[in-house]
Amino acid sequence: MNINYFLHQSLFVIRFRYVKKWIIMLNNIWLKFNGMKIGKGTHMSKCYVTWPHQVSIGNYCRLEHNIYFHYDGIWKVGPSIIIKDNVFIGNNCEFNITDKIIIEKDCLIASGCKFIDHNHSFSSVTEIIRKQKSTKKEIHIGPNVWLGVNVVVLMGIEIGEGAVVAAGAIVVESIPPFEIWGGVPAKKIGQR
Repeated sequence: MNINYFLHQSLFVIRFRYVKKWIIMLNNIWLKFNGMKIGKGTHMSKCYVTWPHQVSIGNYCRLEHNIYFHYDGIWKVGPSIIIKDNVFIGNNCEFNITDKIIIEKDCLIASGCKFIDHNHSFSSVTEIIRKQKSTKKEIHIGPNVWLGVNVVVLMGIEIGEGAVVAAGAIVVESIPPFEIWGGVPAKKIGQR
C-alpha cells in the first residue's frame, strides 16, 4: 500500500508540476513563433488561437485553460486582441473579434466571459441573414474592471475604470467608471 501511494503521488507531481509546464512552455514558444506577443512573467495555459499575430498579452498576466482567441476575419496586420499588464482571465473565455478589443491593466475576467465585437444585419427579409453586411465596433475594457462569471460584452461597449459587472450579465450599453451593473440586459445596480 505504501508503494502504491508513493507511486501515485510521484506520478501526480511529475504530471502536473513538470510535464504540464513543459507542454505550456513549448506551446508558448510555438505561439510566439507564429506572431503572438506574450509578455514576461505571463502564465498561459492551453488556449485556442485562429490568428496568433492578432493577440498581444502584457506582462504578468494569468490566463487559465481553454481560452478561445477567435479573430473572425481574413488575415490583416495585428494585433486586434490587446490585453495589457496584470490581467487575469478565467477558463473558457471567448474573444470573438473582427475589429478590436482592448483590456486595460489590472482587470479580472472570470470564467466563461464572452466578447463579441460584431453583429449580423437582418434588415432585409428577402436576403439570407448570413449574407447581409455585418456591423462591427471596438470593445474597450478600462483598468481595474471586474467581470463576473459568464458575462457577455457586445460590440461598441466601453466599460469604465473600476466598474464591476455581476455574473451572467449581458452588457449592451457602455458602463461609466466605478459603477456596479448586473442583469439581462445589464443595468446599474450600485456604485463603488
